[in-house]
Amino acid sequence: MDLASGNSADDEPVVRIQNVSLSYGTKQALRDLTLDIPAGQMIGLIGPDGVGKSSLLSLIAGARIMQQGRIDVLGGDIADKRHRQSAFPRIAYMPQGLGKNLYPTLSVFENIDFFGRLFGHNKQERKRRIADLLARTGMSPFADRPAGKLSGGMKQKTSLCCSLIHDPDLLILDEPTTGVDPLSRRQFWELIDDIRKDRPGMSVVVATAYMEEAERFDWLVAMNDGQILASGTPKELMQQTSTPNVDDAFIALLPEELRQDHHKVVIPPRDENITDIAIEAEHVTVRFGKFTAVDNVSFRIPRGEIFGFLGSNGCGKSTTMKVLTGLLPASDGIARLFGREVDPKDIDIRRRVGYMSQAFSLYSELTVHQNLELHAKLFGMEEARTKQRITELSQRFDLTEMMDIYPDDMPLGIRQRLSLAVALIHQPDILILDEPTSGVDPVARDAFWQILADLSRKDNVTIFVSTHFMNEAELCDRISLMHAGKVLISDTPAAITASRSAATLEEAFIGYLEEAIGETAPAPQPALVTKDEASVKPAKQLPAPSKTWMPDLRRMLAYTRRETLELRRDPIRATLAMLGSVILMFVIGYGINLDVNNLSFAVIDRDDTTISRDYVRQFSGSRYFIEKDPILDYDDLDRRMRNGEISLAIEIPPNFARDVEHGRPVEVGAWIDGAMPTRAETIQGYVQGTHLNWLSQKARELYGNTSALTSFNMEIRYRYNPDVQSLVAMVPAVIPLLLLVIPAMLSVLSVVREKELGSIINFYVTPVTKFEFLIGKQLPYIGLALFNFLMLTAFAVFIFQVRFTGSFLTYSTAALLYVIITTGMGLVLSTFMNSQIAAIFGTALMTLIPAVQYSGIVDPVSSLRGAGALIGQIYPTTHFTTISRGTFSKALSFSDLSMPFLMLLITIPVLMVLGIVLLKKQAR
Repeated sequence: MDLASGNSADDEPVVRIQNVSLSYGTKQALRDLTLDIPAGQMIGLIGPDGVGKSSLLSLIAGARIMQQGRIDVLGGDIADKRHRQSAFPRIAYMPQGLGKNLYPTLSVFENIDFFGRLFGHNKQERKRRIADLLARTGMSPFADRPAGKLSGGMKQKTSLCCSLIHDPDLLILDEPTTGVDPLSRRQFWELIDDIRKDRPGMSVVVATAYMEEAERFDWLVAMNDGQILASGTPKELMQQTSTPNVDDAFIALLPEELRQDHHKVVIPPRDENITDIAIEAEHVTVRFGKFTAVDNVSFRIPRGEIFGFLGSNGCGKSTTMKVLTGLLPASDGIARLFGREVDPKDIDIRRRVGYMSQAFSLYSELTVHQNLELHAKLFGMEEARTKQRITELSQRFDLTEMMDIYPDDMPLGIRQRLSLAVALIHQPDILILDEPTSGVDPVARDAFWQILADLSRKDNVTIFVSTHFMNEAELCDRISLMHAGKVLISDTPAAITASRSAATLEEAFIGYLEEAIGETAPAPQPALVTKDEASVKPAKQLPAPSKTWMPDLRRMLAYTRRETLELRRDPIRATLAMLGSVILMFVIGYGINLDVNNLSFAVIDRDDTTISRDYVRQFSGSRYFIEKDPILDYDDLDRRMRNGEISLAIEIPPNFARDVEHGRPVEVGAWIDGAMPTRAETIQGYVQGTHLNWLSQKARELYGNTSALTSFNMEIRYRYNPDVQSLVAMVPAVIPLLLLVIPAMLSVLSVVREKELGSIINFYVTPVTKFEFLIGKQLPYIGLALFNFLMLTAFAVFIFQVRFTGSFLTYSTAALLYVIITTGMGLVLSTFMNSQIAAIFGTALMTLIPAVQYSGIVDPVSSLRGAGALIGQIYPTTHFTTISRGTFSKALSFSDLSMPFLMLLITIPVLMVLGIVLLKKQAR
């Protein structure tokens, strides 16, 4: 058999890869790959993280755009849109990450049901299939548990159920057991084997970094640096390299420069004369409310020991480690470090501990040297000692030539060495490592463990390490097995293996877990279905999607239902979505008030006569002014106006009365607070009007009607708003503003959140069309926006007492069109936003600024010029504001508002087309 192909000449491969290359910016992920993947077998892509396995699988699944080359999947070019759409019902893709394609707030049943709807199954068929899958995976007792509360193994089983709901011909699994304990791993692969017995023609392509798993696959592809090292059956690869296992075979296949310095890890025996205890736990218990995370744990770890922590997912390992290192207080029991009781508030305790998390604690924008220097400063190290320590660690970990390189530009194995150097910069006595070699190639992993061995044996550093790799656990001096918060056993790996009469440590570990759970490994079971359900025959293969342009309602409403369920399960988001608009209406309705009433003013009366006091009464008797205590001098005027006590100061000069009576020129001073120009101009108008009115009265008193050539009045009447109250104008304008900002923000977040969580992959690899996805996402927020519209209208009428004079049918129809537009705007914005923070800021800028400045809420659109006028004429808020004010104050109906309605109707398909064009069905 050719190592580049697992097929004979007559067999058609399930996947044919021809000259495929892929890059992310300047980083080359795949390099001119050519490969035929045989059909009907379990294929393993093996290699560490970052070698291109996930990139290749995403291309095969149709989730990523093809850049160069060609991949034929199930007999057609996966880059071809039509073939991809017809092939999706035959492909299942389970992305990398625990439950990455699941929705945390949905239950196990609801998650699987969602996928059943996407693949077109009716209710009865979905129920039968889900019951069968849950029974076979042992997940039936957990059908109603939210996915976010499942253990890692349970999440992967649920993800597998979601992938298998439609009986795929090609199952693609991207590192499905990474971070999963050995028992869950074994159950997972037994489940896959069981399903393959029922579907012998199904092809399974798996990426894995666990070399011991790879030995169970039919055919392997070894990858490194975006290239294929070799392919063939496990036996063929071991024969080709003359090695006893796949792990050693992979090392032998690596280029010479990567393996020339490799040697097996050698850990000398620990000095038994070192008896002082580094870490001690006595009956430690940790509770979170009613949940007990750690239950009566006790053990002692001598100084310099390599102590391994193993256990099932969610068993309490991390919580125990935090208690022992002072990061978390124990509810009961005592934890000690070097004989001193651990106090979470004691910083000195933490200085003796170095921590290396699974997610790198490195700053990508800092160089290697800067990362080391920063962490030294965080621990308060002196500058001279810092330089010396950086030199020591760079030489010890072979980082000298990389001090000016950024972490993201280094291979994964070197980044691991840098993370370890950072954790050791302050020379801790205890080193805590959380799955430190996850995804690292075997050569780098062995080199890393040799460093740990030297730290333990030469420097007497106590090493506390968690891992799911059994070959790493065997390197530890002692290991502790945990389950459900309890320590099952603590002993040497050899003693634990012998205690179960097991052939391997993994076998012994699984035996202890099964005993603790109270069951043996469950055999696959048939589903328990009713007689009616049994009468429904399973579909052997889903039909290809219809070529009609009509959307599939079941797929579209699947997204509507899921979005609604998520809103209901998130009370904070739902409450803010429903009540946030009402709260903002109160703030804006009362806060943005253009009425200028009850202005506080004070007087400097330097004349103090009857006429001057009469002049002041002209102001104080007006409904626009409230008189305050007289002003003493200019300093008093400045102080009172500065602190906002008065907005107007009137200065009456000496001899004011005498000059008025003799008809001499008189200058009265009016000092106005000009901090707000619009308000100041209004005050100026009030002052001038009051002043002229007083002069007119005095002229008539002194000279009679001969003081004017003629006497006439202009009687002014205001229509639609007789009292000229800004509230009557502002409240109907606030409703369009709130129905724009909040619905747009909710709809943009609904898509961007999926991008951040990774569940957008479900859209990429299922038959859902862009139209179905967008409309399905939009419908719940249209309903929510209409509910907000009704509440805002009710508050406007009953709380703000703004009369509604027009047709409510006209207004509500316009509101429906408008919220379709505003939620559609959010969806359009979501097509080029990838983070929720950017989405919030972007949506706020794209909605608030045009709405407030150019939509006639404050200034009429007719007064705008240039680009502002163009924006005002085409922006939908302009037209709904016209309809809102017209129906509230002017009693307008459909016939009076035909042009604004036409503009809203035109905007809807424009936004939908934009959304469909800009939304990508594949990642770039």
